[in-house]
Amino acid sequence: MTEHEHVRVAVIGSGFGGLGAAVRLRREGITDFVVLERAGGVGGTWRDNSYPGCACDVPSHLYSFSFAPNPDWPRTFSGQEHIRAYLEHVTDVFGLRPHLRLDSEVKRMTWDGEKLRWDIETSSGSLSADLVVSATGPLSDPRIPDIPGIDSFPGKVFHSARWDHDYDLRGKRVAMVGTGASAIQIVPAVQPEVARLTLFQRTPPWVMPRVDRAISGLERGLHRVLPFTAQARRGVLWGIRELQVQAFTKRPDELGLIERLARRNMARAVKDPELRAKLTPDYRIGCKRILLSNAYYPALTRPNVDVVASGLDRIEGSTLVAADGSTAEVDAIVFGTGFHVTDMPIADRVVGAEGRTLAEAWQGGMSALRGASAAGFPNWMTIIGPNTGLGNSSMILMIESQLNYMADFVRQLGVLGGRVALDARPAAVADWNRKVQERMKRTVWNTGGCTSWYLDAQGRNTTVWPGTTTEFRTATRRLDLGEYEVLRAPGPRPAGGAGRDDDAGQERPGEQGRRQGERPGNQTKAEAGA
Repeated sequence: MTEHEHVRVAVIGSGFGGLGAAVRLRREGITDFVVLERAGGVGGTWRDNSYPGCACDVPSHLYSFSFAPNPDWPRTFSGQEHIRAYLEHVTDVFGLRPHLRLDSEVKRMTWDGEKLRWDIETSSGSLSADLVVSATGPLSDPRIPDIPGIDSFPGKVFHSARWDHDYDLRGKRVAMVGTGASAIQIVPAVQPEVARLTLFQRTPPWVMPRVDRAISGLERGLHRVLPFTAQARRGVLWGIRELQVQAFTKRPDELGLIERLARRNMARAVKDPELRAKLTPDYRIGCKRILLSNAYYPALTRPNVDVVASGLDRIEGSTLVAADGSTAEVDAIVFGTGFHVTDMPIADRVVGAEGRTLAEAWQGGMSALRGASAAGFPNWMTIIGPNTGLGNSSMILMIESQLNYMADFVRQLGVLGGRVALDARPAAVADWNRKVQERMKRTVWNTGGCTSWYLDAQGRNTTVWPGTTTEFRTATRRLDLGEYEVLRAPGPRPAGGAGRDDDAGQERPGEQGRRQGERPGNQTKAEAGA
């Protein structure tokens, strides 16, 4: 990184969100940008999660960019290695390598109200940017619970997202802590080779069969020769999930049929009534993410597997003690305990216009206008922000919607011209968040009787979108300048507006009136009458 480097846009992260943002910027004619990545390669969560059995629970043809279809997916549900290879391919095909700044972890981002730019400190140097697009993602920083005695454990300890491939589990006594999406893939993958596997289950998940198969060479050839067939396949997968949304968001009682199917799935694999009782959830299906596996339940019935229907309470030497008092002697502990979702660490590193960090601004719960813009953080956007998650479909659909919003954000800056920034109005953020939370009240995620990682410390669901992907696409199609304050750098307004897009200077209807809300970048909100 060159000394005092300044770019038009800095993208943080190189997973689906970051790479998608980079592609969209290039398609908008913007090449003055960098992608800051803390690791040594692209891929995000699909780079970090390389545990045994790691795969996606969304069909391959739906879990990919619409602008970069892949006719050669080998299976209907792809494994981690295939998804990471796809992201490497996207990086190469769209010429993103020159924009990458690998091994460049963002340490701090500070808004400069005088210069209307973000000053960014990274592990490889400093730079500044007019606009920051944060695409760190909610599943990037593992969460390991603070278990008493863990520091004195003599064996091996690691999180599923930081798998230690140098440690051989064969013949070991292993504890798996957690029963989420990672754990149900890890358990059947390692069960045949370990001496004993003890599963510490705080809450059992609902598990449905995984209808996975190899995609034939004939199918792949057809998709290559006739691309519309792959588009049609994607469309069918999308449409089915759109039709399911109302059961999750408006009529949770309709999920009763799915719950009965899940119970039958368990009964076919688990004949022992005592074990089946341990594995049966006491909450409405869908309240937590429905998991897909054909191998999880059979693995739990094997002689070398113990299911402890209680959370891990403490560790005494090599002995793990559950909350119900049961114990297990183990050589290694694997935590499948999720991520910092509602308290993302990146929020502690972003300092906004009023000198507050984003974490401080979100102390009462995350909120962002249309899932992208936080009040008091001008020219800062997030991909996969608050209330943009999904419970039944592909996050790539939501990411692409936010990329549309980002593209129009950049266009609006170009139209306004000169050194300018857009700051989400607090009233607009509050209004958007109020409407989202009102819709959330009757969803299965809030009424299903569970405690999930969708909820923050205050019990608010700040993670999931309570509607269809079509609704979100409509809500993020264009940026409404009325929802933003326009900040200008001190000094006369430039006539030309250096660095603008080709359509700069062409006001859209209503923009003249909205410009009455413009304010100098170094004024506080109170001074500007906000």
